[in-house]
Amino acid sequence: MAPGPAQSKENTDIRRRMSYQAVLFDLDGTLADTLDDIADAVNHALALHGLPTHPRDAYRTLVGEGVDRLVEKAVPDNRGDLHDSVYGGVRDYYLAHMLDKTAAYDGVPDMLDALAARGIPMAVLSNKPGPATERIVAELFGRWEFAAVVGQTPEEPHKPDPGAALRIAAAVGAAPGRCLFLGDTSTDMETAVAAGMFPVGALWGFREADELLAFGARALIERPMDLIPLLDGEPARDGRPA
Repeated sequence: MAPGPAQSKENTDIRRRMSYQAVLFDLDGTLADTLDDIADAVNHALALHGLPTHPRDAYRTLVGEGVDRLVEKAVPDNRGDLHDSVYGGVRDYYLAHMLDKTAAYDGVPDMLDALAARGIPMAVLSNKPGPATERIVAELFGRWEFAAVVGQTPEEPHKPDPGAALRIAAAVGAAPGRCLFLGDTSTDMETAVAAGMFPVGALWGFREADELLAFGARALIERPMDLIPLLDGEPARDGRPA
């Protein structure tokens, strides 16, 4: 039997109460495929110092915790004395080449269009240094309005600290529990959990489903547009794509 007008209105009201009010995005591996430019920058700096380089895919697990930690993991354990010099080389090369190969993932522009059409506030929260985060967002995603674009700074504790995520939620007037957090690493899932947000794992990114689920993902999506049904509180199936 089809629901009557009163029941239909009740269902609509329930869905409205369940809907999410803001979306926070990671950048690397979520909105943009930055892996080649990151790998090139680190390998360039390592080679300058006579250190072994790493294959591109190795950087899938090296990235995600900020440049300082990336360099720490990329430099051999017995050459920690070169950390600061390699860090400087990575920084200088990346600033000059960060957009050589970096591009938005397929489907991301459509997802951002759909969110903008709904009037959903959007923000970017990355462990990439602030100036690089801002430049990539401006170059690749400049036609969309973001309530905040936040990268790593000396003053800002980086993910998985939830502080920046919570400040973004407060700035857009959304309770943390009404925010979706889309990312592709364990760090992103930990951040969302710590902030009390809904953690969504991007399967097109740098890490695998098992890691995302182990660190708190409540939904995994295979394509950017799969995020849209989640906005209305549609349930995920066992953490798999909804």
